Amino acid sequence: MTLNKISVCLSFALASVTSSMAFAEDTKSIQKNDTIAEAVLAGKTSIDLNLRYETVDQDNNLKDADALTLRTRVSYKTGEISGFSSLIEFEDSRDVFGVDGYNNGLNNKPEYSTIADPETTEFDQFLLQYKQDSFVAKVGRQIITMNNHRFVGHVGWRQDRQTFDGVTFSYAPIEGLTLDYGYITQRNRIFAEAKDIDSNDHIINASYKTSLGKITGYGYLLEVDNSTENGLDTFGIRLNGGTSLGEQKITYQLEYAQQNSDTATTSFSADYMLAEVGTSFSGVALKVGYELLGSDDGNYGFSTPLATLHKFNGWSDQFLATPKEGLADLYASVGGKLSGGNWALVYHKFDADQASAAVDDLGSEIDAVYSKSFTKNYTAGIKLAAYSAGDITSGKVDTNKVWVWFNAKF
Repeated sequence: MTLNKISVCLSFALASVTSSMAFAEDTKSIQKNDTIAEAVLAGKTSIDLNLRYETVDQDNNLKDADALTLRTRVSYKTGEISGFSSLIEFEDSRDVFGVDGYNNGLNNKPEYSTIADPETTEFDQFLLQYKQDSFVAKVGRQIITMNNHRFVGHVGWRQDRQTFDGVTFSYAPIEGLTLDYGYITQRNRIFAEAKDIDSNDHIINASYKTSLGKITGYGYLLEVDNSTENGLDTFGIRLNGGTSLGEQKITYQLEYAQQNSDTATTSFSADYMLAEVGTSFSGVALKVGYELLGSDDGNYGFSTPLATLHKFNGWSDQFLATPKEGLADLYASVGGKLSGGNWALVYHKFDADQASAAVDDLGSEIDAVYSKSFTKNYTAGIKLAAYSAGDITSGKVDTNKVWVWFNAKF
């Protein structure tokens, strides 16, 4: 969506929501500023700087990759006037100090391993918001996340995070119940504007807090707007909660979804399952889980194209696209606090959901991270990922990645 189209959407939303305000019982109760000028002057500016070094070493013919990038994000959020506010966010990502030996997908360096942080300068967010009581509407370029980011996320780990052009509504009609809907016209992906995707996506999410935990039902109806039949429909249910066994606290996640992928010539169906349980001992958190992205007879793997994929199935990003044989991920993690910071160690064992003669063992991975905040403004960290390939016919190779970063927020 171009900025002109966003402006049209903003104008339309402003007119629509202004009309609805006639039904408000007491507009003054949500009015924080009397004029637009006052709302603008009451706004807040924030700056987020992220300096990161990343290196990638793969057991193939590609050159090892090195990147030192600086992402600058400047945001301005206005005050409210009659429930309305606006957010404008500008984002820039640059290679710095000449450390740019990597393939970012746009810089014509295919001889290097990939580091998905292209240079870019763009509007990260540009939206109008209306909020009254338990109702929130947003139109324009915005961050959209659902649940744990498995199906809809912002991919915040990359320097150019993912945002969406469209409109979203959130409404909590009664205590504990939240209803969310979004219509997306463009996916602003992590590869700068050159690889953004026009779409006709509907995202529906309804959650209710119970004594067992939060129960969520969802439907994600995705379609790339390219004049072809390419529907990807996913419906699922999720439980995220906790309990106590004596003095021992237990957390758990359970989830199931079914997906249908339809084109003019093919139709596939696959299942998704997640089961995770966690607890802690003496300040050390432990988790073990099993995630299945199923396969349709070895011909299609369950897909989550809007997800924060880096968060799942290993930080080396071997499975950003699910193999057609599917993916079964058995994982365990341990983490805690050390010297004022946070550490975690994660192990993954990957297998095909529907093994073939060529593909069964998809390898394993060990991930580690340590980060520490210095006052409320500064954070530094180091993160490692070591992937060991399985069957040679899977197309995967041993991969090691290291990140070191420094972040400042004001």
